Amino acid sequence: MSESNLKLAATDAEDLAVLSVLLQDAVVPMSEMIYLADESRFVLVANRFRWEAINNDGADSRVYERIKCGLTFDRVIRVRRRKVNTNARERVLELLALDVSDEYVDLIFAGDAVIRLYVERILCHAEDFGDPWPTQWRPDHDLEDG
Repeated sequence: MSESNLKLAATDAEDLAVLSVLLQDAVVPMSEMIYLADESRFVLVANRFRWEAINNDGADSRVYERIKCGLTFDRVIRVRRRKVNTNARERVLELLALDVSDEYVDLIFAGDAVIRLYVERILCHAEDFGDPWPTQWRPDHDLEDG
């Protein structure tokens, strides 16, 4: 594991906001998500775009990195899904953001898909594992006028 690998815990909305930024544009295969009801735990493995590794000195190397990241939510009471077919195990979702309230955490994906985790309280761990790999594709978002 590299010293620059992510290893964070989140216990409140502010912590989850930081994780949301770091996980933006992660790609998550449906086959890498599971709700372990007996353990009150939701677990996923994402291919995280390493936003923090981008060179911000103006030079655009056009070589970026992704890394596997394990994300665990504990104290999950139940899980609801919108526009997420759990039988489509080969489908890959693009994580856009984490949104939080006192009762739930929403994993918001492209295509209006949402996985809502009803939680007793926020208790989340994220940890990169393995080595990063290069990608030439940097996620790009159209900015909407508000």
